[in-house]
Amino acid sequence: MTAKTVLNHSFRIAWKDLMELFRNRLGLVLLVVMPLFMMVMVGFIYPSNGTINDLQIGMVNQDEGFQGSYLPSQGFLIGLNQINDQTHMLIMSNVSSVDELKDLVQRGQLEGGIVIPGNFSESIMTGQQGTIIIVSDESNPQISATIQGALKGVFDVMGTAMAQQALNTTNIAVIKPLSVQTQGVVSGNPSYFDFIAPGIMAMTVMMSVMTGLPVAISQEKEIGTMDGMMVAPINRLSILLGKTLAQTARGLIQGVIILALAIGIFGVAIQGNILLVFALLLLGVFSFVGLGIVITSFTKDQETAQMLMMTLMFPMMFLSGVFFPVQQMPGFMQTISHFLPLTYASDALRKVMVLGAGVPQISNELIILVVFGVVMIAIALPVFRRMMTR
Repeated sequence: MTAKTVLNHSFRIAWKDLMELFRNRLGLVLLVVMPLFMMVMVGFIYPSNGTINDLQIGMVNQDEGFQGSYLPSQGFLIGLNQINDQTHMLIMSNVSSVDELKDLVQRGQLEGGIVIPGNFSESIMTGQQGTIIIVSDESNPQISATIQGALKGVFDVMGTAMAQQALNTTNIAVIKPLSVQTQGVVSGNPSYFDFIAPGIMAMTVMMSVMTGLPVAISQEKEIGTMDGMMVAPINRLSILLGKTLAQTARGLIQGVIILALAIGIFGVAIQGNILLVFALLLLGVFSFVGLGIVITSFTKDQETAQMLMMTLMFPMMFLSGVFFPVQQMPGFMQTISHFLPLTYASDALRKVMVLGAGVPQISNELIILVVFGVVMIAIALPVFRRMMTR
């Protein structure tokens, strides 16, 4: 056989495969939409600068004053509010205690806090350094570092003004009147991997379920074994449950492997209940199973199902705060992230593993994941039955 004949046959086979692609309308749409969507999404999602506005910060003022004199803490708060009015960096709210502040950070309602200790006025008025404590969210190291850097810069400026005021009032001044300390919700020094490990666990469970189901269902339709199960004395719900249980086991095994590697090699410390971590992994599987079944039921072959899954999974990986904080995204991207179950699965795991949160602190995430899973399962069951009868 000549080279010309080989090339001619090769081109004919290639043409046949391309024609099959063009006949598959959904596959053709995904072929064009996926790269466009990915490039547009990535172009918008990454922050263009390190500044963040409107951070939710709690303010705890424990200052007890000094001999009934002017409270320097009041002047400190006035100056902080004036600077914030110009920069719009913070949204400050008063909190009654440090314990309440930490609880609100665990719940995700605050991104950090500022604590003025009880001896602040006494220290300033007697020529000593007054301590300001910045409480940070260790589950979000990028945001925490941004908050600490910005506040320390602001406090340096305010300290200079306070030193001048103290000199005019009491003739006693300290060159650097403010001492800034940082404190986390829990003890320890979490790293970036502490932030990313819970997100990777949630993402792995999602990918295992959403890629495993198309292979498990679409492949059996293509090779004909699904027809054998259809005529066998097996309830169709049993088929669906069997496929789901297999993918659940697969996802949990991968999640446990990642957790073991994170603890054993990268030194990740789990601050919360380990059983709650496994419960969240199971809940993550439950929330994604229905979506995977719905998408698989609408596709004709395994290749199209996998393309559709990948088109959905990659945006979720980036938009759900797995690799960097949602707060650093543009506003409309943050809005999209609030509709993705992976966002809540990652946040819940991160709060438990890094902040030591319990069920009350992650109740919102639990409710959303359960509701999403129930809704998608309710949609998936009739769709799957219709697919099985085709």
